[in-house]
Amino acid sequence: MPHLSSSSYPGPPFLQFNGHLQTIIPSFRKVDIPYKRERLELPDGDFLDLDWIKNGSPRLVLLSHGLEGNSRRSYIKGMARRFAEEGWDVLAWNCRSCSGEMNRNPRLYHHGDIEDIHQVILHALRVGNYRTITLIGFSMGGSILLKYLGVHGSKLLPEVKRGIAFSSPCNLKASARSLEKRENRFYRRRFLRSLEAKLRAKEQQFPGLIDVDKFEKIKMWRDFDEFFSAPLNGFASAEEFYHQASAENFMADIRVPVLLVNAWNDPILPAACTPVKLCARLPNIYLETPRRGGHVGFAVPGRGDNWMEERAWEFVSLER
Repeated sequence: MPHLSSSSYPGPPFLQFNGHLQTIIPSFRKVDIPYKRERLELPDGDFLDLDWIKNGSPRLVLLSHGLEGNSRRSYIKGMARRFAEEGWDVLAWNCRSCSGEMNRNPRLYHHGDIEDIHQVILHALRVGNYRTITLIGFSMGGSILLKYLGVHGSKLLPEVKRGIAFSSPCNLKASARSLEKRENRFYRRRFLRSLEAKLRAKEQQFPGLIDVDKFEKIKMWRDFDEFFSAPLNGFASAEEFYHQASAENFMADIRVPVLLVNAWNDPILPAACTPVKLCARLPNIYLETPRRGGHVGFAVPGRGDNWMEERAWEFVSLER
């Protein structure tokens, strides 16, 4: 579909005057919702923790979080609340190691890992009588669902009707380069601090698996992917990892309607992460690029909800 010429996002509150504030401040929003947790045992002996809100609906929204996020993040809980209030069932899943308990196997998760989301969908269809499943992902979670929908293409499970991705790095190599910028050191340090703790825990689980001392040699984000992301996930190099994990390399085969929303002032995603030319020739991709909004921000002045929730519901409602 053509690049949408305008966005319904009204703009951020007055004091959120740049992309960094539009990213950071919305993350402190408080949202209280009642999850019921379930542990899904995986075929490889590992597990995923799933958080449910069940209303007995034939419609399910499946929510995927961002890098080092989880189902308790405000953007996940806000979207969960909105769809639950509309009567849908909600399933917010946690990637391996992200639920508060370290996973069992050596590997963690990554932007291009689509097997786990497939297992979650299969499980949801086993336990619920769902006729409609909508996938919504944020940042890394959006990248995962975009790749998943592209890889499965015409063989996608028929219950999966659409996808929505917010602030998603469709080009992972470009996103990694952006994290290396001086102005993004806050995000880079936050991610690396959390990931280092997990990798040190992995080294305790599996002595000799990785050399955690290489953390001292990290000069840029690509080093992290070269030293850890690639070898832990079976890739020969960071370059191979970027190619195989980047959603833009698979989006041409998407066969269901997808909304992709990336703000132009996103401090983490450079322009290369928003594939305007690619989306223009893909019949099922609706690309929306608000001028402002930050990274998974999109706060609305004077309201307790978030524009992402409004936009997602609008997109789903058009397809009903």
